[in-house]
Amino acid sequence: MIERRSFGRVSFLALNYIVLAVFALTCLFPILHMLAMSFSSNSAVTAGWVTIWPRGFNLSSYQYILDNPAFKSAFLVSVERVVLGVAINMLLTILAAYPLSKSNNRFRYRTAYSWFFVVTMIFNGGLIPTFMMVKQTGLMDSIWALIIPSAVNVFNIILMLNFFRTLPHELDESAMIDGAGNWRTLWSIYLPISKPSIATILLFSVIMHWNSWFDGLIYMNSPSHYPLQTYLQTVIVSHSLDNMSTSDLSVLNSISDRTVMSAQLFISILPILCIYPFLQRYFVQGLTLGSVKG
Repeated sequence: MIERRSFGRVSFLALNYIVLAVFALTCLFPILHMLAMSFSSNSAVTAGWVTIWPRGFNLSSYQYILDNPAFKSAFLVSVERVVLGVAINMLLTILAAYPLSKSNNRFRYRTAYSWFFVVTMIFNGGLIPTFMMVKQTGLMDSIWALIIPSAVNVFNIILMLNFFRTLPHELDESAMIDGAGNWRTLWSIYLPISKPSIATILLFSVIMHWNSWFDGLIYMNSPSHYPLQTYLQTVIVSHSLDNMSTSDLSVLNSISDRTVMSAQLFISILPILCIYPFLQRYFVQGLTLGSVKG
């Protein structure tokens, strides 16, 4: 028997679809506008003719970026930071969350260690002590200054910890009966069934490292060591003029600084746009980590 929906129900669903569609278009419009500007001519952008469709289509801005060693260097620094930073984040998160998810009988003083982590979310030393620590440890102007201070993310540890707690205790018992230790239980049993939590934390870590710009600004003495977002921030603030050579300025006769910045910004968000669809199916489930299950 086919269920017939009432007029009120159909109206409610239609209104929801309309509101969500408008919201999605509102979020999508800036990206499309930026993409259209990056493919448009200098005159069209200056005249304000560009909306979401390129006018005077050309690839000059992207050609300029590919020939710009500063942009390529910053892009490679960001890639290196993401690869090293995410790997360290995930390793430390898993190694901290697994023992903290056990009971006090299995891990003595677990509560004390848990509070040790939680307190850092409420109280922290601040910018100046962190800067002094990075400087005194000799990390200034190196890739490790961008990775080590944020290597342990307590929020991610709590997410992973709560997910581990939702797993049946019988998994531990059966593994112990078969002679598996904690390491074998973690890597062979827990991690393969923890894809939602791992995917969620992986996405958080990638976005955090890729989008960070302030730490590169204060920890890097040389602009050649800037990550991509720090480089783009300095370019946008200075309107692309202070960081350009004489040859670069001559190129602006055929392209606009706005088209170049639009192309740079679009390239900077492209990796996230490529990664997100593969992790999206785990994202909703990962956001409900630690929820009550029936």
